[in-house]
Amino acid sequence: MSAAAPAISACPACVAAPLAEDLAGRAGGAGDAGLVLSLPTAHCAVCIADVERALGSMPGVTSARVNLTLKRVSVVAAPEVTADQLVARLDAIGYPAHELDPGLLSSTETDRRSRDLLMRVGVAGFAMMNIMLLSVAVWSGAEAATRDMFHWISAAIALPTLAFAGQPFFASAFASLKARRLGMDVPISLALILASAISLFETFKGGEHAYFDAAVSLCFFLLAGRYLDYRSRAAARSAAEELAALEVPRATRLEDGEEKVVPIAELAPGDLVRVRPGGRMPVDGIVTEGASEIDRSLLTGETLPVAAGPGSVVSAGEVNLTGPLTLRVTAAGKESSLHRMADLVAVAENARTRYTSLADRMARAYSPSVHLLALASFTAWFYLTRDLRLSVNVAAAVLIITCPCALALAVPAVVTAASGKLFRKGFLIKDGTALERLAEVDTVVFDKTGTLTMGEPEPIGFGDRTRAELELVAALAGASAHPLSRALAAGLGAEGVRPAPVEDLHEVPGFGVEGRWQGRLVRLGRAGWLGVEPGNRTATWLSTGQGAPVELAFADRPRPGAQEAVSGLLAAGKRVILLSGDAEVPVAVLAATLGIPEWHSAMRPEEKAARIAALTAEGRRVLMVGDGLNDTAALASAHVSISPASALDAARTASDIVLLGQDLAPLSDAVRIAVAARRRIKQNFALSLAYNVVAVPVALVGLATPLIAALAMSTSSITVSLNAMRLK
Repeated sequence: MSAAAPAISACPACVAAPLAEDLAGRAGGAGDAGLVLSLPTAHCAVCIADVERALGSMPGVTSARVNLTLKRVSVVAAPEVTADQLVARLDAIGYPAHELDPGLLSSTETDRRSRDLLMRVGVAGFAMMNIMLLSVAVWSGAEAATRDMFHWISAAIALPTLAFAGQPFFASAFASLKARRLGMDVPISLALILASAISLFETFKGGEHAYFDAAVSLCFFLLAGRYLDYRSRAAARSAAEELAALEVPRATRLEDGEEKVVPIAELAPGDLVRVRPGGRMPVDGIVTEGASEIDRSLLTGETLPVAAGPGSVVSAGEVNLTGPLTLRVTAAGKESSLHRMADLVAVAENARTRYTSLADRMARAYSPSVHLLALASFTAWFYLTRDLRLSVNVAAAVLIITCPCALALAVPAVVTAASGKLFRKGFLIKDGTALERLAEVDTVVFDKTGTLTMGEPEPIGFGDRTRAELELVAALAGASAHPLSRALAAGLGAEGVRPAPVEDLHEVPGFGVEGRWQGRLVRLGRAGWLGVEPGNRTATWLSTGQGAPVELAFADRPRPGAQEAVSGLLAAGKRVILLSGDAEVPVAVLAATLGIPEWHSAMRPEEKAARIAALTAEGRRVLMVGDGLNDTAALASAHVSISPASALDAARTASDIVLLGQDLAPLSDAVRIAVAARRRIKQNFALSLAYNVVAVPVALVGLATPLIAALAMSTSSITVSLNAMRLK
């Protein structure tokens, strides 16, 4: 048979197993992209098409694939194609991007495992339906020869299916036994093996009853629960890895006056590196030459740039905006501030993973009890009857009827139902235990910029300026890459203001823009550059060459629903705190506007994390809501965390819940739903235990065959799922 010939088999697992392995292999190969770029502004199908078309048309690029969920593009290209070329191409079509380190990203493995588990669910479901069709004929009174034939066909389908689809349970059970402990998968594996062994024995003996349908049905229901649970946890990748991936993998080192691109690992303290405008700082260092403005929003959360010149201290991860800089390296690689931040987040993540869910606490007592019951039933029946076949049947029925399928579905079913409710309100649940932890919250900590506010400066007071001044501002602002200038240009463009004819326009890095208008020198920029004292609000200044400079003020408007969210949380008895890296005045104004009684300003990332730790030490259960790199450690160390979808990749990864829209109002409703979900989980556990109280005695006295036990187990699973759907 040729390699391309179709395979024909009565066994779905025989066909699916190699297909699953092939898919997994292809997934692994697809992840070996040469370059990975972050796309923070990508948000729709048009973005995907634009980016893939633009990169795919570049010489040397083999393929470009956008992952919209992760907001990144993986590129396979010839060695001569550089990340700078790709970034420049994307910037030309309006998509700012920066390079990520592909060696530190692990989403491919997550996707591979998800597809593998889903494949096993499909195989088990397909086999279950086929065996059920054969069982109908047996139950309808098929004669001995026909019945035996159907049993053998069922065996031919069920045994390889169980060997393939049940592998997650068998592997986990083996690992548990090897470690000398009894996990939840041990009784599951025993039930599957015993049901299959008894059925095979009955088939060999020509018996009337075989339970292949029960075994495969049991496997299917358990795999469905496992997949639901896995999907609820799969999105919770390591934020520490995402932070480390933000590190620039290469830098431009100056050697005898010449530039040479080298890996970060080759840099040492004292080396000189060049960082061009738009580039991310590859190292911690001190500016030795050049003037520019630095975007420090990753570290401080403050969106406004700061001036940088000789003697200024910069940190890895910051962005150089306007002018070239030469840095003397003080720390690089694992010693950089960005890598230390990743280490801080990793410690916080490890601490949070020690949270023990309700399901985990139930499992500790449940698994040993099931084994003891099955062993006791086998021993008692064999002692009373000396009938090995009957004793094994009773023990198998006990194992199946007590199989923790309902217990395994208790949490995933509720999480899935609650996730759907919250999704419709604009929240995406990433972690399986997030709802339980959210229900326990008594303190809510907010970041300011980008969380309670939109993080985008908006010009105000255009009506106070003359038309000539506005036209002059439009001309000067249009020649600058500064965020305030871009906001001015966009705002004036929307007002229909046309730029004045200004000549000799050029940007002065770190200060502003200047040019000549009607023979006079005109400037737009910092207050100190124009010779005035800065005020208490965000502003830039215009000098027309005549009279005193005039102020152009900006406001960062609150996020929609922020007022309602804060009011709702305070009304629910929660303690609300505002922690911001911004200056004191804007933080105080926002706190007063939203009615937040407790606030702190000018806080660095480690100070935010320390404040969260102090609240936790007081016995508080803290919900952290933030969006920047400066919030990542706090997000990871909080009891539960939320970040907007517009947040930095690392912050969004560190959080348990993502706010998909702009409206923050449903936040208090999300807390209420979490409380209701936790209550529903407890009800599901109670239903599962009540089912066992009724069903186990029936199995112990020998009134339930393995088939009846499997049907009863399925009924309990359906009951648990229906109860979860009642969540409102």
